[in-house]
Amino acid sequence: MIYKITLIPGDGTGPEISEATRRVLDSTGVEIDWEIAEAGSDVMEKYGTPLPATVLDSIRKNKVAIKGPITTPIGSGFRSVNVALRKELDLYACLRPCKYYEGVKSKYTNIDLVVVRENTEDLYAGVEFQIGSRETAEIIKLSNNRIRNDSAISIKSISRTATEKIVKFAFEYAQKNNRKKVTAVTKANIMKFSDGLFYEVARSVAKDYPDIEYEERLIDNMCMQLVQKPELYDVLVLPNLYGDIISDLCAGLVGGLGVAPGANIGEDIALFEPVHGSAPKYKGMNKVNPVAMILSGALMLDYIGEKDAAKKLENAVAQVIFEKRVVTYDLGGTAKTSEMADEIIRKIREV
Repeated sequence: MIYKITLIPGDGTGPEISEATRRVLDSTGVEIDWEIAEAGSDVMEKYGTPLPATVLDSIRKNKVAIKGPITTPIGSGFRSVNVALRKELDLYACLRPCKYYEGVKSKYTNIDLVVVRENTEDLYAGVEFQIGSRETAEIIKLSNNRIRNDSAISIKSISRTATEKIVKFAFEYAQKNNRKKVTAVTKANIMKFSDGLFYEVARSVAKDYPDIEYEERLIDNMCMQLVQKPELYDVLVLPNLYGDIISDLCAGLVGGLGVAPGANIGEDIALFEPVHGSAPKYKGMNKVNPVAMILSGALMLDYIGEKDAAKKLENAVAQVIFEKRVVTYDLGGTAKTSEMADEIIRKIREV
């Protein structure tokens, strides 16, 4: 079978690690017909936008895509290509496995956590009002002036619909992957209506999965728990903002974003990408670690049903990291991006 898959190289160091990932995936024996779609800051002049409509059209047609990192402007400009893709394609579930691979420098070992993050609402929905605007003034008035007059305002929304979908996703993932526990994480002791609703819905969904343990943690306590005793946790399910923060914390437990893959999954479309950013200062140097995107490719192979190839790929990555002979600078070596990809390909072909 030949799979038609969209490849978005991204910008900054994205094209380098995307090319490394493409070569590694091709070496697994899975036949992929790549459709290249351009997005990011490098195509602004050409298209007038970092997210051309052709990118969305390609993903909607092919149903599966893998993306290199894309720069997100801070403070102004286009909000975020990453957020726009998730919103436009209704990729409601962000899946971020955090697994320790022997050979990675970390204060922890034997970590194998999965963060499931709701992708479509919460503060990341982008409902914001500028300081001094008419809408801001109306909200301040509705708050009985509990909000200062010189405020900008962001709206946090948590819906029953989106919460039910993401919690079901977490339990289904746990069930399919022999996971034993799902932990819902919020700040419901303070945000009793929004975060409280997340817990209310999660408790209801949990009743349909009696074979999987369900528990709740407050976000601040969860951070401490993960630092002190991460081995107690398995699958974490969180609203959007908390999930973004906790996924980086969990990546830190296993050695950093360089080994942190990610997936954004909807009803019938999935987009795979590394958690880290585009590192534009290293653009064109062929030196950055490609593992996070390559492991995202392994997640993609698993998603399309090529489970043996996915496991073979992950094992090859683990072996290269363990041996530390041909790894990039952040993993303690001197190899180039392309050289590390070559070594992973060699390990795959040895099997």
